Amino acid sequence: MKGFPWHPHRGIETITYMLRGEVDHGDSMGNSGSIRPGGVQWMTAGSGIIHQEMPRGQDDGSMWGFQLWANLPASRKMMTPRYRDVKRDTVPEVTLAGGAKAKIICGNVMGTEGPVTDIVIEPEYLDVTLQPGTTIGHAVKEGHTVFAYVLDGEGYFDQVRDPYSYEIKGANYFDMNRDCLVKNESLVLFDDGDHVLISADKSAVRFLLVSGKPLKEPVAWFGPIVMNTQEELKMAFEEYREGTFIKHGK
Repeated sequence: MKGFPWHPHRGIETITYMLRGEVDHGDSMGNSGSIRPGGVQWMTAGSGIIHQEMPRGQDDGSMWGFQLWANLPASRKMMTPRYRDVKRDTVPEVTLAGGAKAKIICGNVMGTEGPVTDIVIEPEYLDVTLQPGTTIGHAVKEGHTVFAYVLDGEGYFDQVRDPYSYEIKGANYFDMNRDCLVKNESLVLFDDGDHVLISADKSAVRFLLVSGKPLKEPVAWFGPIVMNTQEELKMAFEEYREGTFIKHGK
């Protein structure tokens, strides 16, 4: 089977979100299962974990999903690994202005919290769909890295200080920001601010909205391991070769 057979991770969290197809997985902590459409695997590698991920397409062979790597701060690089299997029916969906929908994997929208909590970098991970002619203003934490990835359709994406100074009625906003139209399979990296303002014009738009606290620490990265120094990287790979990589359960 094509895929990603047994391999190590250390110093990061891997977040896998499936939209089509499935991923069978297993790890050195004894976890195993399948990530199905709408489901999420949030794995904190911490001090070290060995796992495999083997994708399977749908009947027509199609497959669609995302995996993000979230860095851990130096003080938590060697934390005890943990694993969260988030099923589709545990991901809440809320209705926003104009009939917009937001699935909340991590974070809080309108008082509804996603199933993944207690994460070091204070992330937010939303799957949002806007109907044509609608606009939403969404608060984000100043200083956090914020980006959107457009899954389908096209929309207008902007970072603002005060979304309520705008007339949140689609057309007025489009006239002001014709230069920020973003189409599907594009990524938007926002400037710093405390709100994002996102609009759909003639077509609906679906996007992932993700944010997290930047660590502002040195990064030493090679393959599946992310540490702070080259010496730490060297040690990790030496331990992997010598069979002393796994720290949990000892």
